[in-house]
Amino acid sequence: MWALRLRATISAEMIPIITEKLTKSYGHMHAVDHADVRIEPGELFFLLGPSGCGKTTLLRMIAGLLEPTSGKLFFGDRDVTRTPSGQRNCAMVFQNYALWPHMTIRQNVGFGLDAKKVAADEKKKRVDEVMKTVQIDHLADRKPGQLSGGQQQRVALARALVVNPDVLLLDEPLSNLDAKLRTEMRSGIRQVCKTTNTTSVYVTHDQEEALSMADRIAVMDKGRIIQCGPPEEVYDRPVNHFVADFLGSANFVCGVVQESGPDGTTVSTPLGHLRASMNGHKKNDKVTCMIRPERIRLLDGSDQAANMVDGIHCETIFRGGGLRHDFRFGDEVKIQVDETRRRSHRISNPNVRLGFEADDLIVLATAD
Repeated sequence: MWALRLRATISAEMIPIITEKLTKSYGHMHAVDHADVRIEPGELFFLLGPSGCGKTTLLRMIAGLLEPTSGKLFFGDRDVTRTPSGQRNCAMVFQNYALWPHMTIRQNVGFGLDAKKVAADEKKKRVDEVMKTVQIDHLADRKPGQLSGGQQQRVALARALVVNPDVLLLDEPLSNLDAKLRTEMRSGIRQVCKTTNTTSVYVTHDQEEALSMADRIAVMDKGRIIQCGPPEEVYDRPVNHFVADFLGSANFVCGVVQESGPDGTTVSTPLGHLRASMNGHKKNDKVTCMIRPERIRLLDGSDQAANMVDGIHCETIFRGGGLRHDFRFGDEVKIQVDETRRRSHRISNPNVRLGFEADDLIVLATAD
């Protein structure tokens, strides 16, 4: 992993980004639909969602590469809604790196400083500094075609940081790398963004990437921001079926609320009556119960849980760091259970009892 050696020469001014009902329309179709969000100074903020959800369109409006149809955009107190891209002091790291193949790495990194007409001595100092930061100083005289994908990605990041941007924008920067290298690059990019105090907006459709790197995540669907919050909150307390299903694995069981009050909610389901600690639903509401596979455990002997259900084991899949068990309940419901290898069970009897706590059962409104 590449370490960081940062000095004040590449530390950004910390500013927030605020959007107020920011919208981009193409005819009657809203690519981004009234986006309201505040990205805090120095925050690493993720836009997450499936292809076509509007996340890249929102990023490009922040960059000034697309003009909003309506709404406002602020960098701190400055209204930049109609400000040209070159006057926003933001830098972008693209999915395909966008390096000049005929230039050396040093020339690529310093390209933005040439455009700003920075003096030669200052340019050399800043280029040297940022190349050391991302550990590509030994590659200064090579061309992009002589570098690996991970090295090219670091060059693109260095080129963005060297101009001391107020805002750093990253458009799926790791999607062209193999799985192992993506994992290695995640913590490095996060450390750079946090140590330089740069307000950063990162677009991805990779849930694991977002969960492992973000300060906060905005989950988008059909142009709208559906939920925004810290990774743990969005994962553990999704606001609807879409967020729960998109962000990680989940089991869903339909049901009807039997009672709901300060002490929690009881739902009648094909698995029996299930108890959740959350409330807010009314009696006879049609709901969907969600439980993460890793929150369910196989019960042995006298083990107890707030919710206990009996199922039939169908199969177990080896997943490297753990096992995934599939269970069947009647003809309609299937439940997945994830276990780490350290606590995994050998299932010899197909009839198994599963348990999970009321805090781990999320009750979601069922869409009409």
